[in-house]
Amino acid sequence: MKAIPRVATASLLLAGLALSGCSSSTRSHTGTGTGSGSSSSASSSTDSTDSTSSPSAASTAAAPVLEPLPTAVPAELQRYYTQTLSWHSCDSGFQCATIKVPLDYDHPAAGDISLSMVRHKAAGQGFKRLGSLLINPGGPGGSAVDYAEYAASTYPAAVRNSYDVVGVDPRGVARSTPVTCLTDRQMDAYTATDSTPDTPAEVDSLVAADKTLAQGCEQHSGTLLSHVSTVDSARDMDVVRALLGDAKLNYLGKSYGTFLGATYAGLFPTRVGRMVLDGAMNPSLDAQDLNSQQAGGFETAFDAFAANCVKISSCPLGSSSGQAGKKIDQLFASWDAHPLPTGSSRKLDEALGTTGVIAAMYDQQQWPQLRGALTQAEHDDGSGLLALSDQYYERDDSGHYSNLMYANAAVNCLDLPPAATDPQQVEQQLPAYRKASPHFGVSLAWAGLSCAYWPVKPTGEARTIPAQGAGPIVVVGTTRDPATPYAWAQGLAAQLDSGTLLTYDGDGHTAYARGSQCIDGAVNVYLLSGRAPAKGTVCK
Repeated sequence: MKAIPRVATASLLLAGLALSGCSSSTRSHTGTGTGSGSSSSASSSTDSTDSTSSPSAASTAAAPVLEPLPTAVPAELQRYYTQTLSWHSCDSGFQCATIKVPLDYDHPAAGDISLSMVRHKAAGQGFKRLGSLLINPGGPGGSAVDYAEYAASTYPAAVRNSYDVVGVDPRGVARSTPVTCLTDRQMDAYTATDSTPDTPAEVDSLVAADKTLAQGCEQHSGTLLSHVSTVDSARDMDVVRALLGDAKLNYLGKSYGTFLGATYAGLFPTRVGRMVLDGAMNPSLDAQDLNSQQAGGFETAFDAFAANCVKISSCPLGSSSGQAGKKIDQLFASWDAHPLPTGSSRKLDEALGTTGVIAAMYDQQQWPQLRGALTQAEHDDGSGLLALSDQYYERDDSGHYSNLMYANAAVNCLDLPPAATDPQQVEQQLPAYRKASPHFGVSLAWAGLSCAYWPVKPTGEARTIPAQGAGPIVVVGTTRDPATPYAWAQGLAAQLDSGTLLTYDGDGHTAYARGSQCIDGAVNVYLLSGRAPAKGTVCK
């Protein structure tokens, strides 16, 4: 999950933060690369933490239950479940295909949309073939097609040898029928809008930017906007499962992909195969709780970064954690008053600088890059932080944005009512956000306003997902995850009837295939044999 101060409720939850600005065919997902820093090891232990004791777990009692759909496929949907899946060779040994799904599952006659998918066949000789493993990197808005190309070469070999790795861009995303909203020039202005307004005029500018995004999406994607919810995408996944010939869905979702996977399990519990939900969201939380708790997650991550930085003599934030906190606040205020040159026509203001800092919180491998960028900023050069921000927003060197941000807003604004409906409500919420996150809380509080002006009313709400009847589901949580706080994994594991919590005691966003032999080993055993980790397993 990516938190983006200027985009939608619940921000952006994306595993492996696509920090590369790479080509359209293959992206480098640095957040899920091997080697997650000094905190990764092969050790494990048993933790006494009770997953029902977290604040997120306690909140599930108030949320309504997501009820399963009927097990029989409705007659009007049969043509989607029985369409011909035609694969053709594409990049680097992959197969590609396009399928049709209904725009509106309640009214299939209203028309179809297209979903783009790729498959990398299980390569191992002598391995038991276990069918397909559908994967999703999160977002909402992350390209599962791109992520499959990454996973098929970097996920543990035992899994790749046994499963066909399959990625499907969800509806509204990338190569599937996409949500489109703004021109690149408009998006440049949107991302640079002051996200911590200090005056009525700045509040008006922020509201105007949110309205511009909403109006652009309505103009360019009006019909689609009502049909890109997570429930819609989960129903698409069941069509994909059937077309792949699998009786049950094997799935590995990261970040927002855990919400997508959990939603599938809630709707189709008897069709759940082996499911791993890594960097988990808690579907029982409303938008304000998600935003404020995520703000706390980024505060925790920044504290870890600062503690590491001040041990280094060249740290641009000082020599103590206390100095680091004061220094980052001073830098934010300085960029707000006097944006930095970047060697281009764009300047680094507080909004872009904050995004650059947040971007580096996802993976401690980015910490050296952030130290260097902050050092540059100290010397009146904002180019390093602007590069981090651009990678975060998927803005390439030519100035073109992917549709990640547009899909993110469209899905989030449909899934939940807005965290705030007007600036006055944000003002009332600010003290709680500041308490949760002194450094990032204000930005994330104002982010909650972006869905207030959305042209389509939300169709979803916070729900508890028990998924009764599903087989064991493994929920992976990282104790200092910046984007999906550990309490969310506790909450999801507690509400799932068959949930098992696997804990990584460490830093960074998500845990599987990021360097911990302990996490990888436990997940691999589950994916290959169906045996879930022992209750209370903690990897360090």
